[in-house]
Amino acid sequence: MNPLSCPLPLTETETVLSGHGSGGKLTAELFRSIFLPAFSNSILGRMDDQALLEIESARLAFTTDSFVVKPLFFRGGDIGSLAVHGTVNDLAVGGARPLFLSAAFILEEGLPIATLRRIVTSMQEAAARAGVQIVTGDTKVVEKGSCDGMFVNTAGIGIIETTLRLSADQARPGDVVLLSGPIGDHGIAILAEREGLSFESEIASDTAPLYSLVADMLETRATLRCMRDPTRGGVASASNEIAQTSHVGIQLYEESIPVKPEVRGACELLGIDPLYIANEGKLLAITAPEDAERLLDAMRRNPLGTDAAVIGKVSSENPGMVTLRTSFGTTRIMDMLANDPLPRIC
Repeated sequence: MNPLSCPLPLTETETVLSGHGSGGKLTAELFRSIFLPAFSNSILGRMDDQALLEIESARLAFTTDSFVVKPLFFRGGDIGSLAVHGTVNDLAVGGARPLFLSAAFILEEGLPIATLRRIVTSMQEAAARAGVQIVTGDTKVVEKGSCDGMFVNTAGIGIIETTLRLSADQARPGDVVLLSGPIGDHGIAILAEREGLSFESEIASDTAPLYSLVADMLETRATLRCMRDPTRGGVASASNEIAQTSHVGIQLYEESIPVKPEVRGACELLGIDPLYIANEGKLLAITAPEDAERLLDAMRRNPLGTDAAVIGKVSSENPGMVTLRTSFGTTRIMDMLANDPLPRIC
């Protein structure tokens, strides 16, 4: 049997492209060719959403993120709450309890003070709900027309209280892939707001802090291998990151992947695959097969995981590749996102 293969898009360019921010192939190539050689160390080399820092007897997780969402306000959230949720979720999927955040604001000259105050209030409320404190920060102002109103950079620190080593290199053949709920809500909500689209049912972002769900999962003492929050590049790109880092194959089952009817309809209308759309309140988990049902039960008891499902399996076939078993019974390659179908959504 010949191994599956997929043609590679051109990744070497002379200038930065929009696709370099997609979380897919171009982002990975930028990291491998520019950042990793310059900053290479064993911590960065793990290629996870957070850095694991062992300081004396403490195990800490540290992460940073930037948010350039357009528009600043959307159904279900805004750039302030999104910045908090995105950062605490990167800590949570590493098994860390989020504790502290920093917040740096790049403001465009002419931004209404009322808009800034509204976003800062939303950010404070989101931090309180997530159980974290914003303890340091910075503010810069750039000329009018330079940044679409506001960019936000955050960094977060959390404490790891589990003995599990959660990392993208831990997936093993036979493992099961779990997803906490329906995908695509965030990306479609942003697109609808940006383009003035209206659908039969309102679509709101799923942005939410995930640590309560992660804590319930950890309490089961299941053999969790790794977790990811499938933001930029969606479930497809997050799965590819795990498959490539662990040198395993991952097969996803199309019929098992939850997508709300209104989101599926919007994707079909726009010609977009929901597997590549960013989510801001979902997690992907890889677990040992004997623990899958126990873990799934715990997820479904949490409000953030009521629609959790088994969506795939890990195998030794086609290492480094993700395939999709379609509803027609065929198999197709789910390659990592090459460009960005919905830029500026997180």
